[in-house]
Amino acid sequence: MAESTKTATLSFDDKTLELPMFSPTEGPDVIDISKLYAQGDVFTHDPGFTSTSSCESTITFIDGAEGVLLHRGYPIGQLAEKSHFLEVCYLLLYGELPSAAQLEDFETRVTRHTMLHEQMVNFFRGFRRDAHPMAIMVGVVGAMSAFYHDSTDINDPWQREVASIRLIAKMPTIAAWAYKYHIGQPFVYPRNDLDYASNFLRMCFAVPAEDYEVDPILSRAMDRIFTLHADHEQNASTSTVRLASSSGANPFACIAAGIACLWGPSHGGANQACLEMLREIGTVDRIPEFIARAKDKNDPFRLMGFGHRVYKNFDPRATVMKQSADEVLDLLGVEDNPTLQVAKELEKAALADPYFAEKKLFPNVDFYSGIILEAMGFPTSMFTPIFALSRTIGWVSQWKEMIADPKLKIGRPRQLYTGESQRDYVDVENR
Repeated sequence: MAESTKTATLSFDDKTLELPMFSPTEGPDVIDISKLYAQGDVFTHDPGFTSTSSCESTITFIDGAEGVLLHRGYPIGQLAEKSHFLEVCYLLLYGELPSAAQLEDFETRVTRHTMLHEQMVNFFRGFRRDAHPMAIMVGVVGAMSAFYHDSTDINDPWQREVASIRLIAKMPTIAAWAYKYHIGQPFVYPRNDLDYASNFLRMCFAVPAEDYEVDPILSRAMDRIFTLHADHEQNASTSTVRLASSSGANPFACIAAGIACLWGPSHGGANQACLEMLREIGTVDRIPEFIARAKDKNDPFRLMGFGHRVYKNFDPRATVMKQSADEVLDLLGVEDNPTLQVAKELEKAALADPYFAEKKLFPNVDFYSGIILEAMGFPTSMFTPIFALSRTIGWVSQWKEMIADPKLKIGRPRQLYTGESQRDYVDVENR
């Protein structure tokens, strides 16, 4: 718990209030306005919550100006290079890197929970065949509370632990089955002898007529995608999970709420929007035209996959993702793919243009992850479900942290009301 080190003075009308300030281990100081309304009969207005701290957390830290992303203090670049996804899951969930024995136990527990309740197969079949995989995931994850009653009591630490493991373990199966259902192929069950990323790829691409051997380069690239999307501080979907959980909702409902929020094109759908932009450009010779449009303030077109709301310098995840993209493209030999050709040439053109350098519009993680997933054979409709699979550990970790907070209060933002003042009802014949 942070301690108040100094105060800030707020003066308005004839009132002066002393507000406590807190100094975090990283990042700017915070002014505590939690009692502002009670003491001064006013509250703050902050659309988008861009200047508001909604919680105290020890999980993830971002410095957008410097391009820093830390998980429990560890730089994302080191984790992506030296670690793997399930080890990062342990770190986010429990706060420290595991010993060899702890990691083996954790991986075993996750692996043993990858199967779905067999009756959930019927739940999948209730969707239309052309249902978007994200629509299926929202429904199926929300429905888990109807199948796993022994892990919905948020006041029981053991049930919280079981729910956490189940969500991490079953999300790849849910995402893969949503994909299989979407394309009309039979479900492929998980295998306990495969690692997390390889298991997911096999469930997506294997068919009963022949087995699917996962290339280690593809598996490593998939694992990096999971790792680089694992958590990202108090973003829209994470804040949604926290807000839902503040009401006491069960963990499956909270994560389903996060998936629904992630579905938006301004959040989890950004890499899908990036690929759609590349297809709109179509061919390499049209890149100068679209570069010019991106510079035109009167043109609504903008380059998707460049720049980031938080990172004002560069996205630290993009460097690692670009390396994976180069490895995957080299392995698959997809140089003749027109969309990927456009992506590589657009990257070169934007990086060489002073306009984008001055505005710090560098390729971000969405740009490269979309390229990798496209090369692997995933349709754009699966990009956001894979993001949801990756981000589940972040949501679960944030949820567990929030539930354990003795100061937990139900979320209740205020508003700046600009509607009509009180007025009397007029009978219909007199209007």
